[in-house]
Amino acid sequence: MVKVDVKGCEPFVEQAKFESYVNKALEAFDTLDAENGAGNDFLGWKHLPSEISESIINDIESIRNLWNRKGVDLVIAIGIGGSYLGAKCVIEALSHNFARQLKHKDAPEVVFAGNNLSEEYLAELMDLAVERNVACIVISKSGTTTEPAVAFRIFKQYIESRYGKKEAAERIVAITDASRGALKTLSNQEGYKSFIVPDNVGGRFSVLTPVGLLPIAVAGFDIRELVDGAKKAERALAAREKSNPAIQYAAMRNLLHTELGKSVEILVNYSPKLTYVSEWWKQLYGESEGKDSKGIFPASVNNTADLHSMGQFIQEGSRIMFETVLHVDSARRSVVIESDEQNLDQLNYLSGKHVEHCNHMAEIGTRLAHIDGGVPQITISIDTLDAKRLGSLLYFFEFACGISAYTLGVNPFNQPGVEAYKKNMFALLEKPGYEEATEAIKARL
Repeated sequence: MVKVDVKGCEPFVEQAKFESYVNKALEAFDTLDAENGAGNDFLGWKHLPSEISESIINDIESIRNLWNRKGVDLVIAIGIGGSYLGAKCVIEALSHNFARQLKHKDAPEVVFAGNNLSEEYLAELMDLAVERNVACIVISKSGTTTEPAVAFRIFKQYIESRYGKKEAAERIVAITDASRGALKTLSNQEGYKSFIVPDNVGGRFSVLTPVGLLPIAVAGFDIRELVDGAKKAERALAAREKSNPAIQYAAMRNLLHTELGKSVEILVNYSPKLTYVSEWWKQLYGESEGKDSKGIFPASVNNTADLHSMGQFIQEGSRIMFETVLHVDSARRSVVIESDEQNLDQLNYLSGKHVEHCNHMAEIGTRLAHIDGGVPQITISIDTLDAKRLGSLLYFFEFACGISAYTLGVNPFNQPGVEAYKKNMFALLEKPGYEEATEAIKARL
């Protein structure tokens, strides 16, 4: 289970003040629990772990098995925002760091498209596709979101031209709305296997729906273990207690922001495997809390590497931030530092020690140095980095996000601000229906 330690904030925070924010977080917990707050029609994620049906898991596994029989070795997952970050973070966290170089063949490689409009990226992905045995997952509620729609048009045409329309229908899976939208219509026309994006689950909370589970499963990972870990977190975090880790995290981050003016939260990891967990977390908290001129800006660093780049600023720069450290108790692999007769690097004092021991000492030393430098520290811990603990961690962050945003006083589940750039982009691309906007925006250039 996920553990939260706020002792690294004690030099900056009065206990009585923290207790008052714990009480605020408990009130927000009650709002989330009663499902009567702003955005309450998007709370389907709350009970996803315990409500995922065996039939959905079996259907997902049947797609994995079908593509394995066909010899598929490259799956292009098309989506943007929450439609790719959840799957990406789990796959990266559970994968061998050098799986591609070692040419592991036990599962297809999952790559992502539709999360940018880079022509070079798409052209280079096509270079890869022509060398491989390809299938595609396309994720979109509407089917008309520009970035994934552009990518899907390109790769749909490629797969059909290479394999024929009948075979393409077995190599393309759509994850979309239950009954409406362009992608649903196309799926019905072409006979694609399709999965539903629940109406009451927003994209950034969708990792435990087929949006995340299908790419993770075809990449060769155990989605049953992932869901089981999330299910355990769902049960544990349902307790209305001051010691609830989600309450502790939400209370402290809101206190640091509101009372001490900390406007930036840096999520810190000490494993490269957690890089995309940070990217997923940034969307979750940034899109959920950044509205109504409120919110904590979510940033991230990968230590110890970033201690040699961002470390100076964090230690002595503007005191606008606090850090939340993702701590993993034990590594799943073992490397021991051996003695060297010459000892030219002067490292014999580390002989016999595990590299992960050095990593943990660097983590502790950094946390203490940053506290001394005026940076409060929250620590979030899991036992080890496997599918079950990762499922618990993802659900923890989702649940704590709902509590934190309600404590802040915003709707955690809408994102009205993301439409502004789209309107400008459509006008500049001269999309039909935007003629007046096109004329107006071109006058500004």
